[in-house]
Amino acid sequence: MSASYPAERELIASACRVLAARGLADGILGHISLRVDDASILVRCRGPRERGLAWTTPEDIRLVGLDGVPAGEGELEGYQVPNELPLHSAVLRAQPDVEAVVHAHPPDVVAADLAGIAIRPIVGAFDIPGARLAAGGVPVYPRGVLVRNDALGAEMAAAMGARPVVVLRGHGLTSAAQTVEQAVLQAASVDAIARLSLRIRCAGGTLADLAAEDMAELPDLGAGFNTGTAWRHELARLEEDA
Repeated sequence: MSASYPAERELIASACRVLAARGLADGILGHISLRVDDASILVRCRGPRERGLAWTTPEDIRLVGLDGVPAGEGELEGYQVPNELPLHSAVLRAQPDVEAVVHAHPPDVVAADLAGIAIRPIVGAFDIPGARLAAGGVPVYPRGVLVRNDALGAEMAAAMGARPVVVLRGHGLTSAAQTVEQAVLQAASVDAIARLSLRIRCAGGTLADLAAEDMAELPDLGAGFNTGTAWRHELARLEEDA
């Protein structure tokens, strides 16, 4: 493996561990990619000492083209790109402003969708970025397939449109953003809303969207708080659990 992009490889590895710690990608499934130039991405690959998302290391992050061809000497030696690399490629091609793509399998997101519960802005100050994301709509890709070729990737990207997150029926979700941190935090917000929605329904309650005047009153706390501080918290949780 080449020595290029050490900080970015460490970031993606840490983000994979955050996904696992948050229960968004349990076991060996799930992956994160980061665009590094017009033709290449760093992506979590499957290696000879695979132990799952919770034990991802920078060595597991490999530099490849959007087509999965290694983009550096030794990049795929002993490693395989994810079967669902076309999921990442399709989003990055469809949304030029996106740099990072997260694919995860949150059980509560899958359960809520299968129960007919959409991701809606039911919360306010509980999670301001999540409320705004939900208010913009979270589409659903209605096929429970492995997104393992360009045709399926294009279908999923079309269902996603220009939105930052799409739910994959019977499968999980895809989250896209300008940074790895933001893409992971978006996935966590969708998972939290799905979990709350299930609890409310199970308690016999009715889901209701936040009032428009309340949504308008929610402040923009800025990326420094919404992403920077939140991400330091996620990394601190990892250290605590280590």
